[in-house]
Amino acid sequence: MNSRSPITTHVLDTSTGLPAAGMEFELSRRSGTAETWQSLLKGTTDSDGRAACLPAGAALAAGVYRLHFGTGEYFERQNVATFYPAVTIEFQIAAAGEHYHVPLLISPFGYSTYRGS
Repeated sequence: MNSRSPITTHVLDTSTGLPAAGMEFELSRRSGTAETWQSLLKGTTDSDGRAACLPAGAALAAGVYRLHFGTGEYFERQNVATFYPAVTIEFQIAAAGEHYHVPLLISPFGYSTYRGS
């Protein structure tokens, strides 16, 4: 059994150069061929802006997943106006046995993501 979560995330606020602590997120998996989603976990990033999106050693099926981040609420707590009230990242899991790290870099007026390690 693997000792880490199969899906993790790390959110950094590039406008401050600091981790985005306390940001709410939700991990979902697409069900079937329709655009219906099954919520797998709701959570909040830790003080380092990191989160395990599934329990360590959890079974991971191939398919399309998404991470939805509450960027609007995060920036509101910072008293900062933002153009993006939420960020949703959809990604494909092809090999269920691999680790997937999905970082998010945010600022009030932009964001980017990539497949991390």
